[in-house]
Amino acid sequence: MNAPLLDRVRERLAAEGAALRPSVVAAAIRAESGGVLGDTEVLTSMRELQTELVGAGILEPLLCAPGTTDVLVTAPDAIWVDDGSGLRRTPISFADEAAVRRLAQRLALAAGRRLDDAQPWVDGHLSSLGPAGGGAALSVRLHAVLPPIAAAGTCLSLRILRPATQDLDALIESAAISAEAAALLRGVIGARLAFLVSGGTGAGKTTLLAGLLGAVPADERIVCVEDAAELAPRHPHVVKLVARCANVEGVGEVTVRDLVRQALRMRPDRIVVGEVRGAEVVDLLTALNTGHDGGAGTVHANNPAEVPARFEALAALGGLDRAALHSQLGAAIQVVLHVSRDRAGRRRLSEIGMLRRGDDGRVRVLRCWHIDDGFDRWVDDLRRLIDIRSRS
Repeated sequence: MNAPLLDRVRERLAAEGAALRPSVVAAAIRAESGGVLGDTEVLTSMRELQTELVGAGILEPLLCAPGTTDVLVTAPDAIWVDDGSGLRRTPISFADEAAVRRLAQRLALAAGRRLDDAQPWVDGHLSSLGPAGGGAALSVRLHAVLPPIAAAGTCLSLRILRPATQDLDALIESAAISAEAAALLRGVIGARLAFLVSGGTGAGKTTLLAGLLGAVPADERIVCVEDAAELAPRHPHVVKLVARCANVEGVGEVTVRDLVRQALRMRPDRIVVGEVRGAEVVDLLTALNTGHDGGAGTVHANNPAEVPARFEALAALGGLDRAALHSQLGAAIQVVLHVSRDRAGRRRLSEIGMLRRGDDGRVRVLRCWHIDDGFDRWVDDLRRLIDIRSRS
């Protein structure tokens, strides 16, 4: 099926606005080809059009494969996938650069965003991307950049957002959490200490957070605020609030910060922010300092010691200076749980730290446990804090 014919069929289908049933697509192909194509050619053309008009096209098998976390396109013939064992190049390729661009623009439109020469990048969320032939829909985070910003051609990044549903016992059984660390984690939850899960991209922060929330007593109400719906803890009373991007007209945005403020009015026992990455940190710290114990969130950081500096940068976006941030942070959050991914691709809890404000007013993270060294000198202080808070 040549490019001009493909364009004409696509335009006809768009103009008709009908559902893309096989009979409708076949009729459009025959009409635009002047009826000269035989049945075999029509079937071939339909398969080609399916990759152009439905779902994620030739990326569909990669996205739907069990274990896939990321699909990355850096050139028409350079498609990479991460299925939990690190990135590897696939043999799949697009016909040309124009095909990559068409897919990126179609996915951006499905996410309610604009992607063109005037707006050459997009960051969006696809909540109903799925196999063309049916099956469970996927939740996908979309990012794309067009040339000439992307010098080598359209770059497309798709991250699968699989609901994090594993409980604490499952994470222990899979060796994502060691048995000795698990006892501390249960103590943190039971004592209603506020905690952060830190780590790099894809390290398993959301998975650990969901597992810990599943261990929260069943009579507590958890209100989760997220940029994209990922948390699905095994708990009977979870309220989910999901942020919304502005539409193609630039209106309708609902930010994480908006939702944190709404969560305060919903009688929460615990407030959880799926990922702290902006000015909402100010509202979260305020909430945790006004009687909402046991809150939690995740934050990107290379190691636990860098968490206070990361919060300084985020708080500055909300107009909070360094001194005020450390004062709020030291009073609001007690524990940092760091997750990492080893060279074999395994995601594990690697460190537990306790936040403490020093004589200079700065908050530091004191190591209590490390995956390689076991319990550290500050673990007794953490255990005492757990004991005090459990009895209060």
